[in-house]
Amino acid sequence: MSQPTDAGASPVTDAQREETRAVLGQHYAGGALTSDQYSDRMGTVATANTVGDLRELFSDLPQPYPLSLGGQPTPGQQPPAQPYAGPQQGYGTPPGYAQMPPAQPTYGQMPPTPPGYGQPAYGQPGGGYPQPLPGAPYGIDPQSGIPFSDKQKLTAGLLQIFVGSLGVGRFYTGDTGIAIAQLLTCGGCGIWSLIDGIMMLTGNVTDSEGRPLRD
Repeated sequence: MSQPTDAGASPVTDAQREETRAVLGQHYAGGALTSDQYSDRMGTVATANTVGDLRELFSDLPQPYPLSLGGQPTPGQQPPAQPYAGPQQGYGTPPGYAQMPPAQPTYGQMPPTPPGYGQPAYGQPGGGYPQPLPGAPYGIDPQSGIPFSDKQKLTAGLLQIFVGSLGVGRFYTGDTGIAIAQLLTCGGCGIWSLIDGIMMLTGNVTDSEGRPLRD
């Protein structure tokens, strides 16, 4: 990918970090990044000091590229939101003079709705609810930066504690090899399955794809 020609020594803004995380999530969902690569680059986003540090994360990736870092927009890619600049001065009002307040509604008249407020139309997206990141429908672990698994640690832990001698908890998380070993050994005489179940409940066990179990 072609990089912008400027030195990229300007400091990183919060908006640039957020857009970089979103675009990296798109590459991860599309298979351009492995779980380890995605985790490492998300950690670099959090510690990056300059724009050049963020651009290096996309040196080996195809489009899309963060627009706030100098990338070219692709079809369907939205430009980054601009920070709110505050109210604009009224047309024709000399600087230093106060503007007249808006007229108050008369009795029984509904006040006008401020711009930007109100409910979205039925069936339209948005409405102020956050959208899940691509490839991470259950969120991302803040400690490792890896997307959460679709498996729940409470379900896995209880299955492993009560029927762990049959390897049911490990079958649930997709770890078939460990599950068969527990099945053949009756869960290590119950000790292995009990310890395994407690570790699942405390969040120290991942699924077969290396993703942490979700709450």
